[in-house]
Amino acid sequence: MKRMILSAFFFNPQGDHRISWRHPRAPSREVYDLPYFQSLAAASEAAKLDAIFVADHVGMWDTFESNIAHYANPRLEPITLLSALAAVTSQIGLLATASASYTEPYNVARMFASLDHLSHGRAGWNVVTSSMPEEAMNFGHDGNIDHANRYERAGEYLDVVKALWDSIDDDAILLDRDSGLFADVTRIRRINHAGKYLRVRGPLNVPRPPQGHPVIVQAGSSDDGKTLAARHADIHFAVIRSIEEGLKYRADFDVRLAAAGRAPADLKILPGIHPVVAASRDEAREKEEFLQTLVPERIGVDLVSSWCGVDVSAFPIDGPLPPLPDLESYDGQRSNLERMKAFAEQGLSIRDVAHRLINAGAVPSVIGTPADVADQLEEWFIAGAADGFNLMFPLLPEDLTQFCTEVVPELQRRGLAQTDYNGATLRDRLELKRPANRFGRT
Repeated sequence: MKRMILSAFFFNPQGDHRISWRHPRAPSREVYDLPYFQSLAAASEAAKLDAIFVADHVGMWDTFESNIAHYANPRLEPITLLSALAAVTSQIGLLATASASYTEPYNVARMFASLDHLSHGRAGWNVVTSSMPEEAMNFGHDGNIDHANRYERAGEYLDVVKALWDSIDDDAILLDRDSGLFADVTRIRRINHAGKYLRVRGPLNVPRPPQGHPVIVQAGSSDDGKTLAARHADIHFAVIRSIEEGLKYRADFDVRLAAAGRAPADLKILPGIHPVVAASRDEAREKEEFLQTLVPERIGVDLVSSWCGVDVSAFPIDGPLPPLPDLESYDGQRSNLERMKAFAEQGLSIRDVAHRLINAGAVPSVIGTPADVADQLEEWFIAGAADGFNLMFPLLPEDLTQFCTEVVPELQRRGLAQTDYNGATLRDRLELKRPANRFGRT
């Protein structure tokens, strides 16, 4: 029987509610130390989750003064963190975010190849193009790179990184003491890439990764983002709010995949969900509502401003959203702007939108007893609206522990979640093909 993919998503170190750090049971400064993340990884691996997914920005959200005061949220660099966790885990996948806009492809190829070797084939790269102005200004820009150029450059960037991973054949390193040959020079080549945005000579100075290519994850759901995912990604992190929306989303991707010469099975779609689990439905609702009481009103307003590209602080908070930018010329995150336009069409007030965004962006909450939560995930999965889920826990470590010890066993009893790890690498466990070497040898 087909089983669902489950990934533990870590963005804010205290949880994926933006003000979870204020909760009386939230961790404190230990979120910048290895033992804290080691405990999260251990709980995830004990539950046989497929992967840990560490999201990232390369800047502090400080456009508004209240952001710095309440939610700037400095976090650890993810590849460094996952390299440390590779040493204290043995099976779970390790997915890290790295920007294709503000890094060099040679460095990224080298880091992820290294992580794949150190973890024995468990690495994955979440490719982002970085849409926050604060990020752009840390790398010599006055504002975001044009949206279309960001994605066009990201496509070229991915081609270069994959070519670098393929620049050394699997069997190129000989270490033959008798002949004195360290490597077979016929199995190592320069890629000599000279494109519109990038020039890279190669070869990579790390042997080909155990997975051939680390697993590629992509999360942008604009038209440009989905086109990039259909061409390159193995996993797509989506924001989907209903089964019907998920089925349409899957159908759209299947058309895009066919155009890219790929099969539907080549891409796994994981919607983000916000699980809130308790002994009763009333208690679960109380847990979610309590976090809302911790949110300073100004933070919600600033978040709405950030998502729609318009400072809404001068508008009545119980009034409608102001006119929003044109989608085609917007250089921020277009999928966020699309959601804001949908909220505007629904007639939601600025306060209503702020409350929705504060929880976990726009992903749906899945609330109730362990059986209730399992029922909802099963319904989505059996309907074909998802290949699994990106689990965005409101409060860490509490909600992760509760999900792993109460919901996962229920899914396992139903045959929907794995009870052990099978396969040598993350690709094997996710039933993803190992990429052939583009230069003709494997």
